[in-house]
Amino acid sequence: MPISERVSQRVSGRVARLGSGVFARNDLRKLAYRQSCERNGLPPLLDLSLGSTDLQPPKVALDAIAAALSEPASASYCLHGATLPFRKAVAAWAQRRFGVQVDPETEVLLLVGSQEGTAHLPLAVLDPGDAALLLDPYYPSHMGGLHLASARPVLLPLEADQGWRPDFGRVSDADWDAIRLMVLGFPHNPTATTGEQAWVDQAVERALRHGAVLAHDNPYVDLALEGEAPALLRHPAWRECGIEFFSFSKSWCLGGYRLAFAIGAPWLITALRQLKGVVDFNQSLALQAGAIAALEQAADWPAMLRGVYRERRDRMASILEALGWPVPLPSMALYLWLPVPERARGMDSETFCAALLEGTGVCLTPGNGFGPGGEGWQRLALVHPIEQLEQGAERIGQWLRQL
Repeated sequence: MPISERVSQRVSGRVARLGSGVFARNDLRKLAYRQSCERNGLPPLLDLSLGSTDLQPPKVALDAIAAALSEPASASYCLHGATLPFRKAVAAWAQRRFGVQVDPETEVLLLVGSQEGTAHLPLAVLDPGDAALLLDPYYPSHMGGLHLASARPVLLPLEADQGWRPDFGRVSDADWDAIRLMVLGFPHNPTATTGEQAWVDQAVERALRHGAVLAHDNPYVDLALEGEAPALLRHPAWRECGIEFFSFSKSWCLGGYRLAFAIGAPWLITALRQLKGVVDFNQSLALQAGAIAALEQAADWPAMLRGVYRERRDRMASILEALGWPVPLPSMALYLWLPVPERARGMDSETFCAALLEGTGVCLTPGNGFGPGGEGWQRLALVHPIEQLEQGAERIGQWLRQL
């Protein structure tokens, strides 16, 4: 074998463990469908696979970005020190939102999306072989971060008949002795479960008892349709063991702008900041200006979004129920978490979603992409107007009747 071929085939075990990823696999299927659609006159793609909303950001945020773009500093690299105005705005938001005082100097960090933070944190706090607790189903970047850190995942299964409640008693004593990081996220993606503050409080108690770091991924904190979303910041001991991740992607519809932040124990913020300093700089000051405007001038934006998503949830659930596909009504905005319908029993989640896309042009996300606990389920994102969702449901109904 030529040397060039030997070199080209050398990749790390970490990359091999990452695999292709559910969103990447779906992307290839969507590309193939679009190409077939052009050739064969098929219905247009209706992409319900990503939580990338059709709803727009608040105008004040976009205006602030536009105004700052003409400033020369917005085109420059942005180091941590220049993010202080943003961090002060986050601290003020935390005081209003949760009634907690946060030090913008030591307890807040700007992120390139919350996914970047959750994926990088294991590198900052774990050594190879360390154990970390993940909920199952989990968001893909949570497992990806563990693979990058060469950590050992310990999966805590969530069960539908238990309301997706985490039962920390299911983890063995031996595993608890080894666990150095716990990764949670309520409201929960993909099951669209708001969760309860008591669940997060129990996680804090476990983290303190076993000397583990608790990372709480909370990009949906403002999108609970039923009840109040839990938060790590509501527990008085959050500074002792924890870090919480928040995002502008969902609450302010700024997903493509990759704006997020972490609030946490000073030593955890320092560790993540040190790692980020090797990996990247920060977003443009213009983008930060938009984020500040969203926090300070558009605090009511998430409430408006909840009304839209509630209407979409109820309408789509009603239509699918009428088609014979029972829908567990989610308590969190943006998604439906759907079991494989009776007519498709025998298909795994990936096969079902691939066949559904090929037969209808409607793309969902197969649940197996969220871990073993997601097998037999699929996630539907409510990211198009009701009229388009209704049309997609009609296509699905016609296809199911033919199975």
